[in-house]
Amino acid sequence: MMNPAKGNTSLLLLFLLLVCPICTSLDTITPDQPLKDGDGQLLLSNHETFALGFFNPGSSSHRYIGIWFNQIAEKTVVWVANRDAPLNDTSGVLSINGKGNLVLHTQNQTTPIWSTNVSFSVSSTNNSMAKLLDIGNLVLVQQDSQRVTWQSFDYPTNTLLPLMKLGLDRRTGLYRILTSWKSKDDPGIGDYSFRFVPTGYPQLNLYMGQTLLFRLGSWTGLTWSGVPRIASNYFTVNFVNNQDEATAMYSIKPNLPTKVIAKTVVDESGIVQRSLWQETTWVEYWSGPRDLCDKYLNCGPNSYCDLHNMVIFECKCFPGFEPKSSRDCIREKQGVSMCNNGEGFVKLAHMKVPDTSIAHADMSLSMKECEQKCLRNCSCMAYASANESEGGIGCLTWHGDLVDTRTFPDGGQDLYTRVDAVVLAQYAKKNGLTQKKRMLAILGVSIAVMFLLIVSIVYCFVMKKKKETRHSTYLDSADSTLPYFEDSPSRRDLDGTRRNSNLPLFNLRTIIAATDNFSIANKLGQGGFGPVYKGLLQNGMEIAIKRLSKCSGQGIEQFKTEVALIAKLQHRNLVRILGYCIHKEEKMLIYEYLPNKSLDSFIFGMSSFSH
Repeated sequence: MMNPAKGNTSLLLLFLLLVCPICTSLDTITPDQPLKDGDGQLLLSNHETFALGFFNPGSSSHRYIGIWFNQIAEKTVVWVANRDAPLNDTSGVLSINGKGNLVLHTQNQTTPIWSTNVSFSVSSTNNSMAKLLDIGNLVLVQQDSQRVTWQSFDYPTNTLLPLMKLGLDRRTGLYRILTSWKSKDDPGIGDYSFRFVPTGYPQLNLYMGQTLLFRLGSWTGLTWSGVPRIASNYFTVNFVNNQDEATAMYSIKPNLPTKVIAKTVVDESGIVQRSLWQETTWVEYWSGPRDLCDKYLNCGPNSYCDLHNMVIFECKCFPGFEPKSSRDCIREKQGVSMCNNGEGFVKLAHMKVPDTSIAHADMSLSMKECEQKCLRNCSCMAYASANESEGGIGCLTWHGDLVDTRTFPDGGQDLYTRVDAVVLAQYAKKNGLTQKKRMLAILGVSIAVMFLLIVSIVYCFVMKKKKETRHSTYLDSADSTLPYFEDSPSRRDLDGTRRNSNLPLFNLRTIIAATDNFSIANKLGQGGFGPVYKGLLQNGMEIAIKRLSKCSGQGIEQFKTEVALIAKLQHRNLVRILGYCIHKEEKMLIYEYLPNKSLDSFIFGMSSFSH
């Protein structure tokens, strides 16, 4: 009898086979192995990170051949071959033709809809093979030599992937740029382009048509000058500007704790955005333009844009200039020479440097040499560091108007602008006052800190002393300046006893000195009331000290009674009492010392007075 669960599974599999097209995957496209849309085939990279196949963008019914991320939930297309030549049905075939090129055509027609259009020698026409790399790059290679004859990374669409270059190959003239889609449903070439412009000192720019919208700026060695916030622990940038190429490429740093999936896209609304894939969605890492000061030439020549609260901007003139209008600035003193006439430079911090397409670069100069070079050339209006990654190397100079600059709350670069001698003196005085105020503020803070530190030290010292006084030995705790004992209830209570007994009150310091701080060598014995010590006064007189136990339970009244009683019992046949000592919890009786143990029986026998 058939298991019902097993029968249901079989029916489900049969249903899927009938309803869904069979999807197979290839690892290469060869002259004998094309990729067909009707068969649902995909070309996968080695680790299946990326896939190439036919797709419908958005709600469109048109078919395109493209590349997308294969291991994330959201289908994200990063490259399209026939972006301006869509197919109307699923008859598309991607194959290697007789000339060795990768071509897109329909099953019923071999006329190419799209082609790699590479020129091959006759012997290489049947030696081509296409494969997809794990970085998302579709390459056409020679099977025998593995030489790459064409790659999709040289013809990007709207997405920049790690290890993909933007910019100019000066040897071949190949210029790689990003271009937006027309819409989410149409991957055709749109209105916006993102370019690495090689003119002057290379920089990244965003255009609408041929109109410059936003300058990300030049590479500073740490970040792009117009977007300082994109510096990251995830990425490195490879910036090349030499006789062979002017290119920029970013890559993901190796040995990161987690896998990073990233893309940079210029979208159909004219926004450049870098995103990171996090679990189930793309999360923006940075984007631009972000605010009004990012707009190219939002402020006129020789002024810079200063943004307030992200919505209000102000055009401020460079030093030595004054407003001509709300956005334009002119020289304050027309005709004043700034050539060998005491002129100099004023530093502006946290700046986006001016448009570098009109800048001159010399990577061999230090900042000091850059200043001297600019100062010697009377047409040089400003200078800045070209590379800040090594403390400031390379020299950028501007000759003429300074355009498209702004300030940042943090980040940015130091820009040094040329001013005449009068303005230089004004800024020097202003900076001097500012520096003086800063030094006074620092001095004031330092004094306050020192005062608080001293107060804290004194406080801690006093508290420590108090603590030591409470826990110190009797020698440290006793006060030699007091002839008798401290002013306390105990003293007041005993005043009458002193008058009645006429016995002297010994100072504790005297007793401690006489007994060598109650040395065990001076101990005569121990009774229920406490120990008895032998002592020697400074005048040479020997004494015996009966030190009442703190645990005896005897209070002040009992001690008063004992002192008075012993004083009254003075007799020539009895050991004579010389006085007593009281200090806080200490209560002691001082007797004359009798040798040969004649004292022991008396004092130890007087235990009734101590209980």
